[in-house]
Amino acid sequence: MGRTTGIRVRDTILWFDDSGESDLPVVLCLHSLWLDRTMFDGFAAAARGRFRVVRPDFRGQGQSAPATEEVVTMEECADDMEAFIEALGLKEVHLLAQSMGGDVALRLVAKRPDLFASLTMAGSSARGEPEEQMAWIESYIESARRQGGFKGENLDTLMGIMFGESTRNDPSRQAMLQHWRDRMSATNLSLWPAILGVGYRKGILHLLSGIATPTLIISGAEDPVRPPAWSDEVAAGLQNARLVRVPKVGHSPTLEAPEQVLPQILDFIGERALAATA
Repeated sequence: MGRTTGIRVRDTILWFDDSGESDLPVVLCLHSLWLDRTMFDGFAAAARGRFRVVRPDFRGQGQSAPATEEVVTMEECADDMEAFIEALGLKEVHLLAQSMGGDVALRLVAKRPDLFASLTMAGSSARGEPEEQMAWIESYIESARRQGGFKGENLDTLMGIMFGESTRNDPSRQAMLQHWRDRMSATNLSLWPAILGVGYRKGILHLLSGIATPTLIISGAEDPVRPPAWSDEVAAGLQNARLVRVPKVGHSPTLEAPEQVLPQILDFIGERALAATA
């Protein structure tokens, strides 16, 4: 039976949704910064009957306990997720990660390959933020801090980061966009440690060659913050990777083009789950 609850993990409490089917392969979904575990609602619905879907909120995000540190690093989030997996007793986990979730996922599979049967990354990379971008990021974050959140032009900029131009101009996507615009405009200061953690993340390209976990990489052709070239280098650096480029899609492929992307993810995970039982 499915459940939504909190669990103590290390020094925090993480909230999560768990569809609960103990006899099905497990998919662990790791969300984007500024979004939360509900960004995988569509995937969970599409996966019903095929996979057990577990969706946590990261430390300091969603419904999970607020962060107590000034910066929540990607390494700390990876440690949280390792402890979360062990607390739930999950085995042969299939990771589905978007944006920040991918930063965490790569660290996880590099550290604990024994826990994972596959990895799917969407709108993510293995790079740190380029130095030339950091001054702009710091200015943007400070402007939002002074406003008490993301409003007006700052919110418009954030929408342009999270969603591609084609999506923003698509009449059929307006309800989805408005939903997340409303959610992001309600962001409060409790998210700042997570924002800083993503902004100051370290590059981990050097870890890629040691990762053998079968990986599907989904890259939006219009992604401005994790551009196609960054996905290309992840695919080239991993031992066992498949790259899918999605046209007219930006930074959030599973939300912008679910009709195209979710079936490919389900098929990939299904293939890996079948291989694991062969």
